[in-house]
Amino acid sequence: MPKVRASKTGSASSSNNGAPAAQKRTRVLLADDHPVIRHGIAACLDKHDQLEVVGEASDGKDTLRKAKELSPDIILMDIDMPHTNGLAVTEMLRKELPQIKVLILSMSDSGTFVPRILQSGARGYIAKDSPTEELVKAIETVQRGETYFGEDVAQIALKQMMSGNAPGANNRELSPRERDVLIGIAKGLSNKEIASQLNIGTRTVETHRDNLMRKLDIRSVGGLTKYALANGLVMLREEVR
Repeated sequence: MPKVRASKTGSASSSNNGAPAAQKRTRVLLADDHPVIRHGIAACLDKHDQLEVVGEASDGKDTLRKAKELSPDIILMDIDMPHTNGLAVTEMLRKELPQIKVLILSMSDSGTFVPRILQSGARGYIAKDSPTEELVKAIETVQRGETYFGEDVAQIALKQMMSGNAPGANNRELSPRERDVLIGIAKGLSNKEIASQLNIGTRTVETHRDNLMRKLDIRSVGGLTKYALANGLVMLREEVR
C-alpha cells in the first residue's frame, strides 16, 4: 500500500485567514484479485498528487465491505473477480452507495462488454494495459461526473449498437431477480444453492429458470450458461470455478 502523503495546497482558493486551502484529492479504491496488478496501479497513481489510493480489495465481497468502510470517490473495478464479479458489485453499489463512481478495468479492449457495463451503472471502462496518463485522465473524467471509454473501445461499441448486435440488448427483458438466477445457473450452482444465496425458495428459482428459458427461447441449462457468458453476466473463469 503506498504511503499516505501530506496534501499539497492549491493556489486557486484560500481559507478565510488568507492561507492557501488544501487541494481535495480523489480517493481511489483498487479492486482486483491479482495483487501484482493492484500494487502496480497503486504505485503509478501514487506519483500523482491529486489522487490517493485509500485501499485495495481482492474479490467482490471484499470490495463491498471496503467501499462501505472507506467511502472512496472512485473504485477501479476489475470485471473478473472471485465470489461476485465486478459488474454485479457495481450494480450493488449503485443501489447502496450511489455516490461512489465506478471505473471498470479489463484485460480486453474489444468493446464487447460496454453495453453491459453501462447497464451496471459504471461510469467508464479502460483496459489494464493503458498508459498511466490515460488511466489518470479516465479517473479525473469520471470524478467530474462524466463517462470515459477509450476511443477504440467506444468506436467498436458504437458500431455494435448501430448494427443492433450489441451484447446485452436482450438483458432489458429480464428482471433483476431473473438475472441473479441466470448468473447462478451459469456458475454451475444447483437450484438449492441459488435459493440459499438469494434467500428465496427453491420453487421460486425453478419458476425463474422456466421464465428465463421462455423469454430467451433457450431450452437447456447449457444454453443459458452460454447466453450469460456472451452477455457479460458472468466471466468464463468464474463459470469454470
